[in-house]
Amino acid sequence: MNHTKDYDFTIIMPVYNEEDNLDRVEKELSAYLPKAPMKTCLLLINDGSKDHSLEKIKDICTRNRDFYFISSDRNHGLSTAMKAGIDTVESKYIGYIDSDLQTNPEDFNRLLEFAPEYQLVSGIRAHRKDSGFKKLQSKIANGFRRKMTGDTATDTGCPLKVMWTDYSRRLPFFDGMHRFLPALMMLEHGKFKEVPVRHYPRVAGVSKYHLWNRLKGPFVDCFAYRWMKKRYIRYHIDEQNLYKKA
Repeated sequence: MNHTKDYDFTIIMPVYNEEDNLDRVEKELSAYLPKAPMKTCLLLINDGSKDHSLEKIKDICTRNRDFYFISSDRNHGLSTAMKAGIDTVESKYIGYIDSDLQTNPEDFNRLLEFAPEYQLVSGIRAHRKDSGFKKLQSKIANGFRRKMTGDTATDTGCPLKVMWTDYSRRLPFFDGMHRFLPALMMLEHGKFKEVPVRHYPRVAGVSKYHLWNRLKGPFVDCFAYRWMKKRYIRYHIDEQNLYKKA
């Protein structure tokens, strides 16, 4: 049996070469789960780490009742790791947080307040603790994305989100899709809301982001989204008799 079915909310956390952060992950998440407003668990997704992340993940899950994991045979990237988590989770709500913990898991409670009404609730990094160059890259990428997709999101890169699990499974996934969740949700007529959350500097490990995946990658993906949007298939069955009693 998939244990996530026993929970109302599952937090997914992709992990790639983050062994230096995992002790902090265990400390912070084990402290948060009892404070969550609903029954909550953590699903760690090892995305083909080449360091000792998987061994540490297994040890952590052994020590903590509400911690689970899945592991990929190789590194596929963030979007694929998120898709694996979404495909695995069976709770009503699904959350996302990065393993570097630059956002505070306790801020999930702020997002969950709006989850019954909005299919996607995302954080906005208040007083963002990144370099000026990173902030500039994000500002340019977010502005271009809004112009190309028509969504109103101001911070799609914020690594703190809550979604309805059933809605998240409807979204058309592609490499880089994690930057387009609000726009993809629009395709399914889902409602979206942003909520200010806290943001901290990275304290361990190395960021996986660089100029290509902050600017050039999203630039190309915007055109892919527009192409897909024009060809997106969506329909509603108005009448049927498949379930008519004999």
